[in-house]
Order: sequence, then C-alpha cells, then structure tokens
Amino acid sequence: MEERARSCLLRFKDTLEQDIKASYLMDHMVSDGILTNDEEARVLSKVCYGQAAALLEVLLMKDNRAYISFYNALVRESYGDLANLLHSGLPLLSPVGERSFADRVSPSVQAILSEGGVPQRPVVFVSRPALLNLIREKLYRLKNTSGWVTVFGMAGSGKSVMAAEACFPGGVHWLSVGQCERADLLVRMQSLCFRLEQGQSSDASQRTPCSVEEAKERLRFLMHRRFPRSLLILDDVWDSFALRSFDIQCRVLLTTRNRSLADSVSGEKFEVPVESGLDEEKALEILALYVNGKPQKLPEEALSIVSECKGSPLVVSLIGALLREFPDRWSYYLRQLQKKQFKRIRKSSSYDYEALDQAMDASLQVLEPEHRDLYRDLSVMQKDIKVPAKVLSVLWGLKSEEVEDVLQEFVNKSLLFRDCNQRPYHYYLHDLQRDFLVEQNRDQIAVSYVAPLFKRDHRRTRSELLYWYRFLPYHMAKAGLSKELYSLMFSLDWVKEKAQIMGSAHLINDYVEYGEILDEENSEVRLQFQEFLSLNGHNLEQRPFPDIVQLALSQPVCSEVYRQALMQAQKRASRGQLCLDLVNKNNQGSFSRLVVHPQQGSVYYACFSKDGSKIASCGANKALRVFKTTSGEKLLEFQAHDEDVLCCAFSPDDRYIATCSSDRKVKVSVSVSLPTLFEHEEQINHCQFTNTGRRVLLATCSNDKCTNTKNTMFGHMEPVNHCCFSPNDAYLATSSSDGTLKLFGVSSANEWKSIDVNSFFPESDDEIKAIVKCSTWSADGSRIICAARNTVFVFDVKTSDMLLEMKTSRLSTVQYCHACPNSSLLAVALSHYTVELWNFETSKKKAECNGNLSWVHCVQFSPDGSLLLSSSSDQTIRLWETDRVHTSSAAALKRDSDVLFSHSDVTIVAPDSRNRLQDVRCLRLQVWKWRTGECLVLEGHKEPVRRFHLSNSSSSSHLFSWSFDGTLKVWDLNRGHMLQDLECHKGAVLSCDVSSDGHLFATTSADRTAKMNFLLKGHKDCVRSCRFSWNNKRLATGDDNGEIRLWSMLDGALLKICSRDTKDSMDSFHGGWVTDLHFSPDNRVLVSTGGYIKWWSTETGEALQTFYTMGANLKKIHVSPDFTTFVTVDSIGILYVLKKVEGGSL
Repeated sequence: MEERARSCLLRFKDTLEQDIKASYLMDHMVSDGILTNDEEARVLSKVCYGQAAALLEVLLMKDNRAYISFYNALVRESYGDLANLLHSGLPLLSPVGERSFADRVSPSVQAILSEGGVPQRPVVFVSRPALLNLIREKLYRLKNTSGWVTVFGMAGSGKSVMAAEACFPGGVHWLSVGQCERADLLVRMQSLCFRLEQGQSSDASQRTPCSVEEAKERLRFLMHRRFPRSLLILDDVWDSFALRSFDIQCRVLLTTRNRSLADSVSGEKFEVPVESGLDEEKALEILALYVNGKPQKLPEEALSIVSECKGSPLVVSLIGALLREFPDRWSYYLRQLQKKQFKRIRKSSSYDYEALDQAMDASLQVLEPEHRDLYRDLSVMQKDIKVPAKVLSVLWGLKSEEVEDVLQEFVNKSLLFRDCNQRPYHYYLHDLQRDFLVEQNRDQIAVSYVAPLFKRDHRRTRSELLYWYRFLPYHMAKAGLSKELYSLMFSLDWVKEKAQIMGSAHLINDYVEYGEILDEENSEVRLQFQEFLSLNGHNLEQRPFPDIVQLALSQPVCSEVYRQALMQAQKRASRGQLCLDLVNKNNQGSFSRLVVHPQQGSVYYACFSKDGSKIASCGANKALRVFKTTSGEKLLEFQAHDEDVLCCAFSPDDRYIATCSSDRKVKVSVSVSLPTLFEHEEQINHCQFTNTGRRVLLATCSNDKCTNTKNTMFGHMEPVNHCCFSPNDAYLATSSSDGTLKLFGVSSANEWKSIDVNSFFPESDDEIKAIVKCSTWSADGSRIICAARNTVFVFDVKTSDMLLEMKTSRLSTVQYCHACPNSSLLAVALSHYTVELWNFETSKKKAECNGNLSWVHCVQFSPDGSLLLSSSSDQTIRLWETDRVHTSSAAALKRDSDVLFSHSDVTIVAPDSRNRLQDVRCLRLQVWKWRTGECLVLEGHKEPVRRFHLSNSSSSSHLFSWSFDGTLKVWDLNRGHMLQDLECHKGAVLSCDVSSDGHLFATTSADRTAKMNFLLKGHKDCVRSCRFSWNNKRLATGDDNGEIRLWSMLDGALLKICSRDTKDSMDSFHGGWVTDLHFSPDNRVLVSTGGYIKWWSTETGEALQTFYTMGANLKKIHVSPDFTTFVTVDSIGILYVLKKVEGGSL
C-alpha cells in the first residue's frame, strides 16, 4: 500500500475503530477478493470492540486495492462521514499487477469509478459482452439528454455486476438503494449528497438535508451544476417512492427486479432485460475460476450443477465460493440443489441476503397478500413447462382478463417469465423460483395440486385445456388421488383423447412415470395399456387420426384394452357402424414392444446412449432426433446436415452426439448443430466414439478409403463401410468393399492385422470382391465378427483364425450385425426385412424379430443387452426385449391363398415359406381336369401371363387370361380354342373382372387407364385392380398411388373418388398399391387392400373403417358372401381373419 494511503488509515485509526461494524464491511471486501475467508474468520473471532481494530491491522498489510475496497465498503454501508476522511488518501492504481481489479481500465478511469462509489469487480468475473454492449447502447441514447435506463431481471441474475461495468463519459455515481424505509432512504440520499459535495470549499458546504424532499432538491442542484454530464446508477431499487425521490432530470441507470418501476418517473426510458442464466460455457468458466482449474477438467457434477440451477449467476457464484474452501464437495452441493436445500447454500460474498432462499423470498414479500397467495399456487406448475393464461384462469377461478393483469405484475417483478413467441402468450417459472415455491408450500402442496382438478371447466375447448390433457395424471399423482388416477389411466376413452392431442409418446411416458402407483391397483392392466400404445404408437401418429377402438380390437382377448374396445364396438354396431374383430389373435412375442416413427424418409441409423435411456436416430430427412427409450417421447430434434445423415454416435459421457453424412462432413452436437469438426473427401459412412471416457476419440470412415481418429489410417483399397473400437479401445476394426477386415492399433494408428474375408468365398469373381458390410466385437474383445454377402464370420483376434461361419438364406444378404455387450447373442439384419438373433458360440439361430416393412439398415443392442433396436427404410425404429422374442414355430405364409366360406366355418389354404416353390415365368396356360388328370394347354400370349379368371355359365365354360403383352384372351375350355384376342392396352394388363351377369368385362393397365365399354382415364399411376358391383351399375378401380375411383357402367362417368385427404407415411393414399377390391352384396360398401385394409361408403366416398396389419403390401382379400368375414395374408406372412362385430347393419 502506498505511503499516503497507509498514513491516512493510521491517522484516522481511532475514529474508525470506534464507529465501524467490521462484519458489514468485510462482506464487500470478501466479494472483492481482498479478504480471504480465513482472514474474515480471524477478525470475527475477536470480541465485538476488537473486530474493527483487527480488520484495520489486516488492511495495513495489504495493497492499494484493499484501501479502495475498504473505502467503497464504507460508502455502500452509509459511513459517508468516515469515507470522507479517507478520500484524500485514495491511491491511483498501477496497470501492472492490477489486472484482476480493472481489466482494460485506465488508472484515471478507475479513480473516477472509485470516487463514484462503483463497486469493484467480483474476484471471479466473466464477461457478458452482448449484454454489456446493449446497456452501453441504451446509455449512448442519453448522451445529450436526461432519462432512464432500466436493467431488470430476477434475483441473482447479475444486474449489479453488469451495471458496474457501464462507464459514462462524464463520470459515474453509484448508490445502493435496496429495500428501505423513508428514514433509511434519507440516510442513503444524504450519503450521496456528501460524496457529490467533496472538493467544494468549506464556505460552499451546506448543512445535511433533513428530509427526502430537501435531499432530492440538493441532488438536483448538484447533478445539474457540478455533474451535468454524469451518470447516476441506482442499484437494487424496489419501490416507486424511492425511485421518484431521484426524479431530478438527470441521466439514471437503475437495476431492479421490477421492470415497471420507471413508469412512475418522467423522461425518456429504455429497458435492458438480463437473462436469468448464463450459458453453459460461461457458468463452467466461473466454477473453474473459483477452483483454479480449467472448465474441461471439472468433474461431471459441475455440468449438473449448472443444469440444475439453469446457469443462475448467483447460484453458480455462491457454490463456486463454497467450493473454493471445500473443493471436494461437488456432490454435496449438487445434492443440496436437487433437494431444494437452499439454506445450505449460504452467503460467502457481499450479496445482501444470508442464503439463497432469502433472496427468493424478498421478491415474494413485496407482493400484495392476495397476489402472494396466487403466486404460491404456481408451485403446481411442472418444470420447463409453459402454460397459457387460460390454464391459470382454471387454477385461480378468475376471468382471463384478471389473470392476465396478475401475470403481467409477476412478469414486471421478474417473478415469472413470458414467451412472446407464442400466441396467446405462455408463462413459465425459472426452476429456482419453482423449487423455492414447492419448498415453501410443502404443507399445502397436496391441496394446491388437487384444487385445479375440481375447478376444471369441461365447457372449454380442448386447445384451451391442452395443459390439463398433458398434466392431469401428474396433478392426480401429486395430490394422492390414486383411485382417480387408476380410473383415468385405465380408460380407453382417455387414451383416445390424449393420444389424439398429445401423441402416444406422452401417454407411454405416463404409464412409465406413474407405474408404481398404477401397479398397486393392477400391474397387468398397466402393462396391457402400455404395450398397446407401444405397438401402435406409429399408427397413432397417422392423420387423420385412426379409430383407436378398431386398433384395440386386435389386442389379446384377455386384455382390458380389448374388453373395453369390444364393448364400445358393440355399441357402435347397434348404431350401424362398422368394426372388425381379429379372430385369430397371434402370439406377438416376436414382434417389437415399441415402434417409433421418428422422421419422414428412411432411418439409416439409430443408437442407444451409454446409459440406455435415450436413442438417437438419423436418416434421409437430414435431421438428428433424440427420444426416450421407454416411451419414444421426443427430447431433441434439429437439422444436422445438408444431405442424408448416415450415422450418429453418443460420446462416452452422453454429452455429445457425432453425426456423419453424405455431404462429407462430421459434426459434433450438444443441443444444436455445431460447426463442422472435419471433412473427408467423399461420403462418410460411419462414425463411433471410444467406449470409455479415459481418452475420448471419434473414429470415422468414408468412401475415400481411409479411417480417421486422431490420425488417418490408410490400408484399404476400396471404400471403408464401417469402423468400431474394441471394448477396451485398444484396437479399431474397419470393414471395406475391398473384401478385407483390418485391425488398427489406436495408439499407434498402424495396421495390426488384416483378414481377407473375400478368400472365404472361393466361387467369387476375382474382379468382384465380397463386400464386408460391418464388424462387431465380442463382449470380452477376444473375437471379431463381420458380415459379408449372406454369411457372418467369427474370427479369433489373436490368431486371425476363423472360428465359426453362420450362413443365412442364400436369397438374402446380411445388411448389418451387432454383438450383445454382455452375452453371446448376435443380431443380424437381413435383406428380406427380417432381424435374426444368433448365438455366435454355438452357431444356432435363437430368435426372429419380425415387423419391419422394408430394408433394415441397422441393429443395435442396448448397453445392458436387454433391448434390441432396428432402423429401417419403412421410416420406423423398432425395439424388442431380447428375452421375449423367439423363433416362431409356424412358418410364414405366402400371400397367394384361397378361402372356402361355409356357414360359420372358414377353410384357408395357403403355401408357407418352407415350400421352396420356384417362380416360373410361363407363356402358356395349362388347365387340368382334376378328376381324370387330363391337361389342356392354351398357347398364344407373347409375354408372361399376369393372371386368369374362370367364368362358368349353364351353357359353357370360359377362361379369361391377361398378360404383360397388353392383351386379354378368351378361351373355350371345352375345345381349348381361343374365342377372342383383344389388344386392350399399350401397357401390361394388370387386372380384369367380369360382371356378375357375364355380359361385360373390364381391364386395367400400367398405361394408367381402365377399359370397359369406355376408356376410363384419370388415374395418375398404374391401375392395378378393378371390380364390378353386384348390381352391375358401378366399376371400382384402384391404382398404385393408393387412389380408388368409382365409375358408372352406363356412360363411363366418374362417380366418386375414395381417397385420403393427404398421403400417408408411405407416400401413398392407401399405404401402397391398391391390389384388390370387393363390393358388399347391397353395393353400399367397398373393401380395398393396399398397405392396410379399408372399408368405404360407395355413396359418399368416405372411409368407414381401417385395419392396420403388422406387415404391408397385401396382395388380395377373401370376402365371405355375407360380407361379414375377411381373410388376408400380409407381406411378413401373418394371417388375418376379421369378423364384423355383431349388432350393426351395413
């Protein structure tokens, strides 16, 4: 400390010791970093009268910064007379060695700030340049005029720190106002007057103002005469009376929690909102500075602390200061935050409140008692949820206009936040505010939760009650209304209502979230509802919304879901509505337990997070999506690349997700896409992080024949399709189109082993290598498994010897494989849309996972091996429980079948997949007389016969055949002669039908037309099916676009178009081609097959019912004569026998 400052302290030492209260001053000096906690404790250990002397002794051993901090503390604590004694001794700071005190501030500017009472920077300070520039921009507008700049925000958001950074050309004068009575306000104003009068001659000095009004006039005079270009900063202003006391036509910057305070004063006004939280990077920087570390080396709890408090500067600083003294208490302070133990996070700086809860409560106490009670009711709001005023109108029982006025007051006082991007406005609490309310309101919390349940107004529209649809179970659970919760969650009506508005993922999440409560009533029923939603969630995303009763009729007969659906279907049937009951309910053990429709377009890759709680997916829509494993609820979605995203991977700590794309870029993301990490020269096929966090690396491979980790690994001669780290991250396996599998040492980036997989295919052409699609490691890392063509190979890592060879069907190829991380199970995705589970120890197939409707691009086990996912071009991700899937004992049926209906019996004949029948393309027909074995050969078609139709009458038997050559031929079966050879179309004839009276026939073609007596035009794609009505007045035609048209047989006029309003997820109006059509006997209903089955009203063209099959691409449907039973087989070989629920008329 320079001699002048030291002498000044010694000269007035006795006076200071008699008048100051050391504990008040030390709070400020600890905050400035002048005093350590140990020094503070040493001073406080003295008897009351000795504390001041001990403090001065400590100061005399310190530097100039200590003198300035002590002077500012006197000013802030209203010791104006004592500060005046020390004013002459204020030192000028040297820029060398004083950077922490005033970065980039010149000594002269620093002296001005010190004289103006501006607090020093906190000992730990991080810049917020965007906010500071905004404050300075508003202040610049006051350059030539008086006015007000209001810096407002919630408690602890850093308003005062930012205000202290605001310099002004004509000087700055700081006054901390706070919550004060009239007498306290007068003392503060007197202190300011005293400071402003320093330097005047003794003759000019005036007596101390005796009232607020007199002090106001004195300040007006001083600011206009002596400091006309200065800025007055009023810190922490709470009420309008205090602010009006400084309405003296000067330039004022005020910090407050109440943005509306400036409405009570005159002059120009500008506002600067302060965000309630710092971004993650800034918050971690503060914690790192407190513990003298680097942000990237902080423990995991650091990020959790920042996340838990939403980056609150106050909380981060309080905890940081505590950690400086107790650096091993990261977990302890995180637990205190999570448990809402705000009193444990106590004062360790100059902040005005002893603990965090006091700072929160101070804002609450300034409300009117009535509004205070309303604010406490907000404790029922859930975290991170924004609600409209309509919801709070239900909660409070007030009119919307009254609610909006109350909410506006809360927003003005920084007690509530408003999202102005939504109309109507939505409101939400900061997590700290909500947690504080919950803690304060704990005794009455059950009453608070249950109150809105009985206040709900059922006359409101569903959009107004959106909040209640989402959070009604939450409120019931919190209020302890178990019986009411059972009744709600075990109701198919509730499932329908909520799924239609919120989607299935929110519902599934409810059954998971409140499973313990629901299981006390009936765990089986809870599982039945949860499984129903999991299996049908992708269907519930369809628009128009599907009939949930019809979906539920496919559930097992013993299911509560089925029981409720059947009751509702029977009621509907009595009113003439159509519902179909699935008679042959299959055991669906081999089908997925959850189906998620994450995006439009093919899903190329999906992976579990390291903790198994989340799944990330990517694909043809260029986006990355993250959702919950348990329910499919979306957590995150954003555009990741400019082209197809081919792969994604979680980092070992789940904080980051890497993506790679055909745009040749690799990106690493947190919550939004970050800049490109690096690029390859060609398409990047795969990326993967290391398995452990000891040394985090990211490997990528591409069509440019090399692999990247930290170093580039060369060796392959063709594109590298896949790469994966060994379980201990010592090696990296790469799979290539050059027919080899290579192992590289990760630390050296050198090739360790190379296995020529192509050599195990001796019949292969030398020029056409066997492409190695992918590889995977056994759990112990001793074996490496790879897939090529239709074979999976298991190699010993040390010797490179092949241990096992598992061959799949020769008609299929292996698309992908993945080994279970804790067992000998291997998941294999095959080109015929099936996923198989094999034991790679015994080379035996253990299970089949059916349900995918297109190419399966990826399979992956969860980290604990309990779940298996697949991603497919059918736009879905499917999850299986590995211990519940099994190899089906029944072979899958083929879609070619025939059915005999006899009264109530149904006889079905269909070949299965075990009959290896060859598809022979024939140019002739063979007609057999089955009693005698005679064969009649009919020749004449120039291209393969598409199909044929037998027509019997009392006089003769005819056969119609149609072909890809565009002709239809009519044959006499008695003589084997061709009766007619008709060139019907320019394209292939795809279907034909004969009217019931045998007088007319119709054909449809790939040339997009149908023919009868008229040429029927209008279809936009191949016309694949046709059917006459039984009364021969209509013809129905269906095309590959999913559209059905009804035509008049009298004049060929178009009567109706049966179609959805929009295309479905398969880019069709019917889930695919319309392959078969049938009219009901009364001609009022038409049934059609495509990707699913639909029933239509021929009068209106509207859909009456839809039945979704597990597979797709239905080939035909068999209909009983009375139109009550329907039989079909889907693309994955599942048989469906549907019966109309009794009681209805069509």
